[in-house]
Amino acid sequence: MTDPRTAIAAMGTSLGPDVLTACRDLFDAEQRDLQARVPLRARDCAYGPHERHRLDLYGAGEGLPVVLFVHGGGFVMGDKGSEASWANAAVGRWAAEAGFLGAVMNYRLAPDHGWPAGSEDVGAAVDWLRANAARHGGDPQRIFVVGTSAGAVHLAGWMRLDPQHGEKVRGAVLLSGLYGYTPLDPKDLRYYPADDAAMMPREAVAATSLPLLLACAQFDPPRFQAEFLGLMQERLERHGTAPRAHVASGHNHYTMAMHLGTSDQRLAHEIADFVRAAR
Repeated sequence: MTDPRTAIAAMGTSLGPDVLTACRDLFDAEQRDLQARVPLRARDCAYGPHERHRLDLYGAGEGLPVVLFVHGGGFVMGDKGSEASWANAAVGRWAAEAGFLGAVMNYRLAPDHGWPAGSEDVGAAVDWLRANAARHGGDPQRIFVVGTSAGAVHLAGWMRLDPQHGEKVRGAVLLSGLYGYTPLDPKDLRYYPADDAAMMPREAVAATSLPLLLACAQFDPPRFQAEFLGLMQERLERHGTAPRAHVASGHNHYTMAMHLGTSDQRLAHEIADFVRAAR
């Protein structure tokens, strides 16, 4: 079997629907095997009034750490997956196999729902898990949130909106996100109402005392790499030490989260260890 990283390297740092499809094809067989191994625990749990305020749960056990996944999609697309599609749902299934209660959420999408809707939805999902995780086998005192791309932006934005975020979750994993170290791109204005860097969550993620795990991919577009390095540098300057971090060699912006649950377990082990090490 050809190493997917060879094909990913050939794609470079490009984004677009054709690259996304090609990336999914690379992991389709392994992710379908994971889908067959890990059943859904609860479907379409309503954490709010909107039709997209839904999350799915994966895992078997009691008192499990909870790992909530917030998908990407450029603010305008994406979902929590389904029985017909393993995309994004695979992160919840991976979490279940790792011994956690996996939760995968939908959130309101731009342009119909602009800033700060996505971040508000992350907060609402966290609140729902704090109130309901125990009856699904989770420990509401041990919630961790993982966001990728736009999902990382929404997660970081929630940290800005809620000064008590550090009392509600044990840690945050930010994969290939945008925090405010580079100028807004025109595509970002589908979510943000104006080209105003003040709306970005830079200050919150730089200052928070919440444990963080930051990651970017070797073949992330340069802007995302600059954001990762900017946050790493500011965390070092403010806190005197860098946060936990991971550079996913051989991966790109799409495969960063997409490969969780496959035989490439480097990032998976890093996240699992981050969850288990939290006190």
